[in-house]
Amino acid sequence: MSGASHTKDHVDTCTLVIFGASGDLTQRKLIPALYALYAQQRLPKAFKVLGVSRTKFSDSDFRKHATEKLDAPDEDFVTRLHYQALSTTDSSAYQGLKERLQKLHDGTHLEDQNLMFYLSVPPSLYHTIAEGLQSQNLNKSTDNAYRRLVVEKPFGYDIESAQKLNTRLKSVFAEDEIYRIDHYLGKETVQNMLVLRFGNGIFEPIWNHHYISHVEITAAESVGVEGRGGYYDGAGALRDMVQNHLMQVLSMIAMEPPTSLEGNALRNESLKVFQSLRPLPDTSTALSQVVIRGQYEGYRDAENVDPHSQTETYVALKAHIDNWRWGGTPFFIRTGKKLPHRVTEVTVHFKPTPHRLFQQTCSPFDNNSLVLRIQPDEGVLLNFGMKVPGEGFCVQPVDMNFRYKDLSDSPLPEAYERLLLDAMQGDNALYIRDDASEACWEYLDPALQAFAEDDFPLHMYKQATWGPEAADTLIASAPDGQWRNAQ
Repeated sequence: MSGASHTKDHVDTCTLVIFGASGDLTQRKLIPALYALYAQQRLPKAFKVLGVSRTKFSDSDFRKHATEKLDAPDEDFVTRLHYQALSTTDSSAYQGLKERLQKLHDGTHLEDQNLMFYLSVPPSLYHTIAEGLQSQNLNKSTDNAYRRLVVEKPFGYDIESAQKLNTRLKSVFAEDEIYRIDHYLGKETVQNMLVLRFGNGIFEPIWNHHYISHVEITAAESVGVEGRGGYYDGAGALRDMVQNHLMQVLSMIAMEPPTSLEGNALRNESLKVFQSLRPLPDTSTALSQVVIRGQYEGYRDAENVDPHSQTETYVALKAHIDNWRWGGTPFFIRTGKKLPHRVTEVTVHFKPTPHRLFQQTCSPFDNNSLVLRIQPDEGVLLNFGMKVPGEGFCVQPVDMNFRYKDLSDSPLPEAYERLLLDAMQGDNALYIRDDASEACWEYLDPALQAFAEDDFPLHMYKQATWGPEAADTLIASAPDGQWRNAQ
């Protein structure tokens, strides 16, 4: 049986083995997502979790720890949680892991059980764990059961490390058994970009350079590094947000219509976007005209941050997709910490009418825009001009505002709910393929190399502002010449 199928696998068994199970991600995201799926009766009937980490937990200790964020969880769900203390770097420990898995499936051959391994650990341990699983033949799918490996970002540190990691993992698992997770792709509003574009006849005919002047993609955070200084200072905004999250959003906005929603059909079109990106300049002087990096004042005082750190907490870049659909249309991407609001959105700016019939002093409206709000207050906002009541033709901008919460009384599902269920069912459409990951790293590599040099500008900005002024200069070439700063 292949690690991923062209149609969803309908399975009655799955054991999810979480490496790094004592960590924050398991307690805060994975277990709540699994419990939500359990409450909706969407998990396989014979579903179990085996948490694995160094921490010396008993099963009962782990159950208490893992469900701490849940409000009175069902006892049947809790009893499905199990634990195995294990040092991932100890090669002999994987035999004990196999024996524990066999005990969990007492009476059934392990070869007949679906196993999914979730690596919520530092990327430096990915291959170590994969080799440990291989040593016990836990990596081999059979005719009756699958083996799948789910890995968290960051997937690599640069193009060279990403290629090396891909090669090493694919020596243990097949590519269609490796699920590189990006939780942005699990967000309902990101997926709805495909529905908005390809499920409605009114948008796709004008979704090109003939009608769109430019596109903004913004991911703003109001918080700082919040105790993650050690990790963040070695990563920065370009690696932490742009290479994965925002590049995936870009692909959703810019891709051609896929032939189907099957995994490779969708991911093929995503890859074409990354391959069509105009290469960034390879000199610092030229690069500084299209890439801006910044750092908020006070960042160097954060815990575990180098007092002389040059790490960017803000980055803005101007990208071009050189193909027939988007030739000449700039995409402006920015992300930063300690900005005024937490907001992630895409703004599509349409070109003005060919003849500005109502261009008067009392008419501030210039061109239409479509805002796709990913978080918070998920929804779609269409901005257009209307005549102000009274004499003359004064035009004012008005909004047609749709919020996703209006579709249902139920809250939007968490991204991990969708992604975990997809992985169990063999649907990899919303997971990142190796070639796409490497293409994103390759595109950003000139910026990463320039950031490592002392002479590339680092613009300081005050907290609770929209970043360095240099970023305003970057977008000044756009028709309206300014960022959309959400209120």
